[in-house]
Amino acid sequence: MTLRIALILCAAMAAPVAAEPMSAAEFEAYVTGKTLFYGRDGRSYGAEIYRENRRVTWSFLDGECKDGYWYNEGRNICFVYEDRPGDPQCWSFEQQGGGLVATFENDPASTELYEAQDVGEEMVCLGPKIGV
Repeated sequence: MTLRIALILCAAMAAPVAAEPMSAAEFEAYVTGKTLFYGRDGRSYGAEIYRENRRVTWSFLDGECKDGYWYNEGRNICFVYEDRPGDPQCWSFEQQGGGLVATFENDPASTELYEAQDVGEEMVCLGPKIGV
């Protein structure tokens, strides 16, 4: 994890003020054209590229990327990826501490928060595995 990502994650975790979940229009205006790096428990978790027309590319920062799209369901933002077309991953997003905080809504008992910030870095996608 780069020092820049670590500093951004620490700053986001220091913001205790709760906010209202973002609407789909607010989320779209905030993320479109950005690459956001997400962290969990102060560590890097993954990154997502947000394109026009609600198209996305996700990576756990392991060089493997998955294309998909997002849609809103009430106040949730749900993501569908090419490897799991029938299994939407739904989140609620709030703006806190200069970035986003996302809460996974598929598991009502989940208390894990994911923090996000546009760090101006590129997400690396290595492409399909070929060979033996």
